[in-house]
Parts: sequence; C-alpha cells; structure tokens
Amino acid sequence: MPKLRLFSLTPTAKVFPDEPVRESELCSYFEGFQNETISFQIAFQGMVELNRCPVYLETVSPLSAWIRIRTVLTVPVRLATLPNADDNYLRKTPGLYPDLLREQQRDDPLAALRVQTGQWQSFWLDVEAEGSCKPGTYPIELQLKDTKNENVLATISVSVTILPGMLPPQKLIRTHWFHADCLAEYYRVPVFSEEHWSIIEKFIRVAVRRDCNMILTPLFTPPLDTAPGGERLTVQLVDVTVHDGEYSFGFERLERWIEVCRRCGVSYLEMAHLFTQWGAKAAPKIMGTVDGAEKRLFGWETDAHGEEYARFLREFLPALMDELKRLGVADRVYFHISDEPSLEHLEDYRHACSLVKPYIQGRPVIDALSDFAFYQTGALQKPVVAIDHLEQFLQEVSGLWTYYCVGQYRDVTNAFIAMPAARTRILGVQLYLFQLEGFLQWGYNFYHTELSRRQINPYETTDAGGVFPSGDPFQVYPGPDGNPEESLRLMNLHLAMQDLRALEALETLRGREHVLQLLNECAQGPLTLTEYPQEAAFFEKLRRRVNEELTT
Repeated sequence: MPKLRLFSLTPTAKVFPDEPVRESELCSYFEGFQNETISFQIAFQGMVELNRCPVYLETVSPLSAWIRIRTVLTVPVRLATLPNADDNYLRKTPGLYPDLLREQQRDDPLAALRVQTGQWQSFWLDVEAEGSCKPGTYPIELQLKDTKNENVLATISVSVTILPGMLPPQKLIRTHWFHADCLAEYYRVPVFSEEHWSIIEKFIRVAVRRDCNMILTPLFTPPLDTAPGGERLTVQLVDVTVHDGEYSFGFERLERWIEVCRRCGVSYLEMAHLFTQWGAKAAPKIMGTVDGAEKRLFGWETDAHGEEYARFLREFLPALMDELKRLGVADRVYFHISDEPSLEHLEDYRHACSLVKPYIQGRPVIDALSDFAFYQTGALQKPVVAIDHLEQFLQEVSGLWTYYCVGQYRDVTNAFIAMPAARTRILGVQLYLFQLEGFLQWGYNFYHTELSRRQINPYETTDAGGVFPSGDPFQVYPGPDGNPEESLRLMNLHLAMQDLRALEALETLRGREHVLQLLNECAQGPLTLTEYPQEAAFFEKLRRRVNEELTT
C-alpha cells in the first residue's frame, strides 16, 4: 500500500484542505515546563490510492500516557471579517476553515478522519504532563494507521523536552462571557435541571483549564446582546419573592453555582450587569414570585430612574453581599453596571452607579468603555478598554483591563477564525508588555444570532447569522453529552497565557528591563498594539530564549 508523508508543524499553523503546509511552520522539536501544555500538529496530504480510507494517529513514546490527540476539522466561514480589514488574514473569502478540535475516533471507522484525495488534513497533539513527568528529552514516533486494517501508512518522529521547573500561577484575570441560557437551549434541557448543572460544570471546567479564572455569574438573566423589548431564556440564580410588597431573596442556586466554580478552580466571579446594555436605561429581566404567582418584576419596561427598581437594589444588594461573605467569596467579586456606555449615556450611567455602589462595600465595578472623555468624568474608575483604543488609557489608569470583540478587526490582535493563529497568540506578549490586569472577551459560548433573536447551530453558523466575523461569538463548540469541543483559537489563547507566565517568571529572575530587551531582540522591530511579528517563528524563538534563561 502506498505511504503518505507526514509533516510536523508548530501549533500556530492553520492547515487548509486546499493549501500546502508552509515551510516556515515546519518544526520537529518542542519544549515546555513540567506544568505546561506542549502542543504541535501533524499534517498530511491525501493520495488517490487511499481515498476515503479511515485513519488514526498512534504514538510510540515514553510520553504516550500524557499525549492527547485530536483531529483538526474545518467549519463553515461565511463572514471572515468586515470591510476595510487589514491584510493580516489568512483569507477573507467564504469557505471551510480549520478550527474545530475533536477527539480522534480510532475505534470507530465511521467516525474516524478519512483521507481525501489531494486534501490536506491535520491532527492536534498536546503533551500534558501536569507536573507528573520527569524532565528530559523524549522521542515520539507518530504512526498514521488504517483504522480498518491497522496498517501503518506513514511515520514521523519528533522530540519533546520537558524542562525542569514550573511556570508560576497566572496573575492575569481573564473572562470569556459564559452564556448559561445557550447551553440549556442547545442541549434542550430545563434550566438548572441536573442535566443543565452537569453541562454547566463541564463547560466551566474547560474554561478554567484554558486559563479563564473568572466566570460571568447570572444573578439575573444577563441583559447582554438582547434586542430592546426582547428577552433571553431566563437563567436566574437568585429567587425573588414579593409578599405584601416586601422583597425576600433565596440564594440556594447561587450557592450551588459558586460551589461548582470553586470545584472547577474559578478564582473570581463577575456579577452579571444590573442595567441594560448600551446606556443603563432599563433594568434587566428579573423574575419573581408575587403572592404565590411567578411574574416578571422588571425588564425593558422598567425605567432605571424609577423608585421601585432603586428600592429593589437597596434591599437586594446588602442581602447579596451578606451571602457572598457567608460563602467566603465577597473579596473575589466584581460588579457590572452597563456594557459599553458612551458619553451620551453619562448621566444614566452615573445614576445607575449611585444605586449600586453604596451597597457593594467597595467591590470593583468593571465595564467595557473605550470613550476616554467618558473615563475622564470619573464615572467609572476601572474601565475595560477595547484593545484598539487602549493606548490613550495606558498612562492614566492603573490596573487596566482590555477586551476585543467584533469591532477590533483592523491591525490589532483578535481570535477570528480567518486570522493567523500567531495574531491570536500575540495577546500574551502584549498583556505582559503593557502590564494589563485583566482581559475580557464577550463570547465563550454565545450560540445565538445578533441580539439573541434566535438560536443557531454553531457547527453550521460561526458568525451569529452573518453579523459577527466567524469565531467571534464562541471559543468552544457544544459537543456530545454536554462536553465542549475546543477550537484552535482557544488553544492558541492557552499558549498565549503560558507565554505570559513565562515572561513574568523571567522578570522575577532577571528584571523587567531585561525581558523587554529580549522581546525587542526576538521581534527584530517595534512591539506595539498594532506592530508585532506575524510569523510562527517568533514564538519558537521567543520561548527558546526565555526557557533557556529560566533553566540556566
């Protein structure tokens, strides 16, 4: 039987079915510390003699017990980016793009990866020793086998070095907004049923595994990406009861949510927004039981300046803080007022803050805000600034946060499917360079169209119905049995966080000025928010230099 040729690639490669692998992305040596994920890819091009042959990849190595193998699958991209985008995209045309990572199905020929004549395909491999493997250099032989007959079709060898030592814990606070309603809808389970709780935990666990240490917590249904006058499926952790005009609150579901987060390793909780998006003009949807009957207490029809919602907050927020103290998490909670207010909303935003801040005992308020003039008013002390507006805030704000979303499609880093993985991974270097405290992205698992007008199948629709560049709404796909399937983008963000931790470790050892000089040498040019290396080789060079200095 004819044999294929295998190619080992860096994790910052993206293999398209109709495009040969790039020589600059070939690599056969990989390294990382004992608690790092060491990732790489294996690619091949199908031959006519093997057309539709089901295959799997097998490892022969002392590291085999710690190696995870997934197939890289393509997904439909209709909207690659927005008009007038820069040239640092892999493609801008509709088509099939590599993004989805799926556990390889070696025992099921019907589900296995199949050779397709002339098409390039790839596997994603992770060495995840998690501190349990001795340092050293290990050979890995990779065998591509016929699933039906177990014939070896091709082999390739790579080397992986487990470096002595551990990267330090992550300092950065990172959140990708968690949409619990989308999970209930996609999997067709009742909200906060046992099935829903199980799925929630699985999705949170993967988020934490990939360095998200803060989770959006739906005290009430988050008023995010919701059409004015519309509403999203109710996902409300707090029970509200009204009897004879008096409020009382039940926190049993919130307690369970926090326990799930604690069990998964979440460090911080962000309370969902207490006012509507883009202006703080109304209350979020809040359901309650009034004299024994469930009804909507507040929503789009509720004027944020009205006395009833103000009275509600005066009673609810102190009770919430008492509960958070009882649960031991009050010092790790962040609040939101309204997402993305602009200067025209200043007075509404100030009024909303006046209803909240007296009762949250000094806990931070963070909101997406890129209008510097708004910041200068003092209405918000801890803005989360769009990365393409960050520069003017850097000298003025301590403990600065940044975010990106659909609007950050020119020049800066982002995680659209059509972007090179190197453009996504550079985030870690930039977070270090500008000493940022936090990073926020709005879509961990947003499986809706724009404004949540309808649900979508993310395996078929990656652009929220043709509105957001593909990949912007979610980082994970909803796999079988409630198990999220990761994306190439999420894995490269994971690698970016490891880069950040390695740079911080070197700073502790050699000082910040030394690290900045090393970065400039590896980049061979300026490193800014819009000017940065665009090739995979930069990360290989950078990490080799950093790793060498950390181990000598």
